[in-house]
Amino acid sequence: QWEEVESSLFMSSQSGVPVVWHLNRSAALPLHRVTSEGSLVLLHVEHSAQGDYSCYDSQGLLLHSVRLRLGHPPGLLNISCQVPNHTHVRCSWVESVKTFLPAQYNASFRPCVMDVAHKHCDVYHPAFWQTIHTLSVTETNGLGSKSTSDRFRLHELLKPDPPESVLVQQLEGYSQRLTVSWNFPSSWPLHTAFPLVFHIRYRPLGSMYWSEIYSEESPVVISDALAGHLHQVQVRARDEVNNESQWSDWSPLLLVRPWKGQAEKPSSVNQDEGNLGLVIVLVLFSLVILITVLSLVFVVWVRQKRRDHVTVQELASVVKMKSMPI
Repeated sequence: QWEEVESSLFMSSQSGVPVVWHLNRSAALPLHRVTSEGSLVLLHVEHSAQGDYSCYDSQGLLLHSVRLRLGHPPGLLNISCQVPNHTHVRCSWVESVKTFLPAQYNASFRPCVMDVAHKHCDVYHPAFWQTIHTLSVTETNGLGSKSTSDRFRLHELLKPDPPESVLVQQLEGYSQRLTVSWNFPSSWPLHTAFPLVFHIRYRPLGSMYWSEIYSEESPVVISDALAGHLHQVQVRARDEVNNESQWSDWSPLLLVRPWKGQAEKPSSVNQDEGNLGLVIVLVLFSLVILITVLSLVFVVWVRQKRRDHVTVQELASVVKMKSMPI
């Protein structure tokens, strides 16, 4: 027999003669009265009044028994849905009314695989192309049923799980660098059609301000870490194509200190680039000096030739004058 808490209820002895009522084989009963026909009336029952009721005649013979279950009819449900990838939707619900009674649930959203014990259902390969989806969940118990509907957009609920196997390492020889690597969430399909973008944030321990890097690939090198200080590092992910989707939760916080040792040494590539630059500068400088020297030589040569030409003209004039009759 199903009855609501705080109600008054009637149990018939089905005998019409005076009887004795017991609850769970005990004569101690909650607030009640017994009619002249032997029926039991319970007044404003509380949850503790539920159990097995039995009635006996004057000779102790069992005449009738009934199991009483007390609770509340279903109320509206609080529904929420999680979309960890493009192929899976999990919708769960929480009762707004504690019914104290066993319940059955039924969902109207596509073929939804029910898990009544954990109060959720799973939809596989949902229609992402559909803009708005409607989910209706009906709760049924011994005192009635109640349906709750909710509307949502899958592309707005899309929220990957956090990146996995996040690793932050020192970079030997560099006191201001850290290497951050990670794996895709295991729940996310490794397919080029579903790329993820990753958000890395880091800061020295105790600082209020985060530095940020965005990347599509792992690993990433942090090049401006504070030498000698512990750093907090976290990574999260989001669907790269769908800008209306949600960022995942942050990965667990990791603490790492950059490499501590001798000063950084320039790489051989940088040395080669420096040597090449020096050679180019020297060659250009030599060319400038050579051009300057040649220019000076040319100027001197031109001037000297002009002087020689003037001297020849003067000598010719003198000879001409001497050859003239007086």
